[in-house]
Amino acid sequence: MRSANMSYLNPKMVTLIGIPGLEHMQFWIGFPFFGMCLVALLGNIFLLIIISTERSLHKPMYSLLAVLAAIDLGLCVAIAPKMLAIFWFDSYSMVFDACLTQLFFIHALQGMESGILLAMAFDRYVAICDPLRHTSILTSVFLFRMVLMVAIRATLLVGMLPILLKQLHLFQSVVIVHSYCEYMAVVKLAAEDVHVNKSFGLFVAFAILGFDMIFVFISYILIFQTVFRLPQKEARFKAFNTCTAHIIVFLEFYILAFFSFFSHRFGHVPAYAHILLSTIYLLVPPALNPIVYGLKTTEIRMRVAHLFIIKPDTQK
Repeated sequence: MRSANMSYLNPKMVTLIGIPGLEHMQFWIGFPFFGMCLVALLGNIFLLIIISTERSLHKPMYSLLAVLAAIDLGLCVAIAPKMLAIFWFDSYSMVFDACLTQLFFIHALQGMESGILLAMAFDRYVAICDPLRHTSILTSVFLFRMVLMVAIRATLLVGMLPILLKQLHLFQSVVIVHSYCEYMAVVKLAAEDVHVNKSFGLFVAFAILGFDMIFVFISYILIFQTVFRLPQKEARFKAFNTCTAHIIVFLEFYILAFFSFFSHRFGHVPAYAHILLSTIYLLVPPALNPIVYGLKTTEIRMRVAHLFIIKPDTQK
């Protein structure tokens, strides 16, 4: 049993150590992470500019894509500054309340991204399985309500996590073995009973990620059934091609999410491997999403070509 002088009552500060076991390499590890953040920031800002300025892209799918880009920007802003400060400037300390704030925004934005991926799957389902009613179902008001519900769900469920953490007063350590404030990493510091915290954390994960993944999966099963019933090969290819980008983004998000989630709670993965994977899980989707949609979406690709390909001057 720990002595009293080894415990911390209502700590005001915590210490983030970055990647345990790789402290001597953190300076160099910061550069690829910085590169991912830079790609994510530039790619998503560019995506938002294209969608907002091009009238032909003012459609449900692109409106949801713009929301996804804004969420990805928020994730980069929430995680990158402190993480890079740890790697490059040895800035390990953090105010406990600031840690809880970062924790809230990271997990809430993750939940919102999952919800938007579900909304995009629903959009593709209606567009392919019931195309005649697509415009009447996915109206601007319906889209707004759907995005609002996604935001409210993530805010309310994730908002309980820092509230539960604030109910804990005695901690066995103030050293967080992570490069950012992650919920379970903070819970493990407590010297009190944390069954409620762990159980509610699991509930939030399955209520958001688990629920969304199931219904995204069902949506694509119904989409594929409809696509394979199309009589013409060209029509099948065109319909399938409209979903390719969504499927790629869906797979990379949920595979990384659940691998990170289960390795942290149930696996025996080394700490450095888990932290690297969880950080990659947060930064890779924001960096890849604008690239995937830019390459696979004809309208965005054409708009990019229109902006960057210099036309010869025909005036003499």
